[in-house]
Amino acid sequence: MTQRKPVIALVGRPNVGKSTLFNRLTGTRKAIVEDLPGTTRDRLYGESDWNGVGFIVIDTGGLEAQSTAEYRAQIPGAAPLAKDSAHFVTEVQNQAQVAMEEADVIIFVVDGKEGMTAADQELAESLRQTPKPLFLAVNKTESKERQLDAAEFWALGLGEPFPISAFHSMGVADMLDEVVKVLPAYPADEDEEETIGISIVGRPNVGKSSLLNAILGQERAIVSEIAGTTRDFIDTQLTYEGQRITLIDTAGVRRRGKVEPGIEKYSVLRSMQGIDRADVALLLIDGVDGVTAQDAHVAGYVLEKHKGVVVIVNKWDAVEKDTHTMVEYTRKVRQELKFLDYVPVLFISALTKQRVHTVLPTALAVAAERHHRLSTSEVNRIIQEAYDRTPAPTSGGRRLRIYYATQADVAPPTFVLFVNDPDLAHFSYHRYIENQIREYHPYLGTPIRIFMRPRNKGDD
Repeated sequence: MTQRKPVIALVGRPNVGKSTLFNRLTGTRKAIVEDLPGTTRDRLYGESDWNGVGFIVIDTGGLEAQSTAEYRAQIPGAAPLAKDSAHFVTEVQNQAQVAMEEADVIIFVVDGKEGMTAADQELAESLRQTPKPLFLAVNKTESKERQLDAAEFWALGLGEPFPISAFHSMGVADMLDEVVKVLPAYPADEDEEETIGISIVGRPNVGKSSLLNAILGQERAIVSEIAGTTRDFIDTQLTYEGQRITLIDTAGVRRRGKVEPGIEKYSVLRSMQGIDRADVALLLIDGVDGVTAQDAHVAGYVLEKHKGVVVIVNKWDAVEKDTHTMVEYTRKVRQELKFLDYVPVLFISALTKQRVHTVLPTALAVAAERHHRLSTSEVNRIIQEAYDRTPAPTSGGRRLRIYYATQADVAPPTFVLFVNDPDLAHFSYHRYIENQIREYHPYLGTPIRIFMRPRNKGDD
């Protein structure tokens, strides 16, 4: 069994710089950084290493102490905590608690610029109960004066305060030198077993986080009726029938014209990166609403990246139906998403877990299709028969001639046809060739690419 990478959890109240420290440790801009309390709400995972020790970093949502209302009242311009957000704050706290349970080491981040607060003291009192190694990072201490003032945090009773500036990378190395001493060794360059990336995508509030939780059987992501709850993409590692899988839960993607500035803008960018990192995208559609223009827009993002696709109609338990409803609904889905006529369509309820067990096997089947390769002789036979069956297009008295064909690559399957003049091949003929290939081998759920290349300039 592969040794589990040690885990470091970053915790602390909102807006103390946890996401900036996360980005510094992982060398990415994976976490959204905004000067607003509570920006990070789900816990984010990233990989890092220091002095030859590899580890995973978790960036959590800001922990709210019991004096939430008082704390927010101290922030200039901060609106009072809305009554209907109380449940949401509790969920954020639960996520941070789970992160701490997963962690081998906890780094408690406080704000050296603001100084010690009552909220810090309340959180410290709770953290003192953990038996795990705990480090106190006093962030935003760029100046000598603030570094000296960091000594006041000794009063929290959590040991030596480490003055750092995550933004300027000051003091972070000294703290990591001490952190890795208490981590179980894990070689930073150890080869990882191949994993299949499966991204859960769709417009806001179609049930992406609910599906993730249903698959895992645990509350891995916050589930809320508020559209856009998941702002970043979050990864979950699991093994299914011997295959390692990375599940990527992305933020809801809105149409470009509907994207709000600031955090919402960055959320869409995170979603695109989540799709880019995946092998297969699970495109969720609201069974009650049906296929919308936004669904087609999200599908377009996926296809631009040439990823495998499984269309999943969620909330099927809420749809009035008879024995013909599923067949008719499938027909409508394929009619609305004509460019996805080769993808499987599943009908599930993430809420009741109806047919959720079919999701991973289907996604893995699509992932396998992305790597299917036809022999050169098979490809040439398919293309020759297609060419003989339907006359190739002509232009200016010249007809397209296909000399030779081969499958040049996989993931996605890529075919190259050597011809006399690529400009003679209309889009419709590309589509025709694709259909003929799929008739021989369906390539379930995966797009295929077809390129026309000139054999040489002398051919006609």
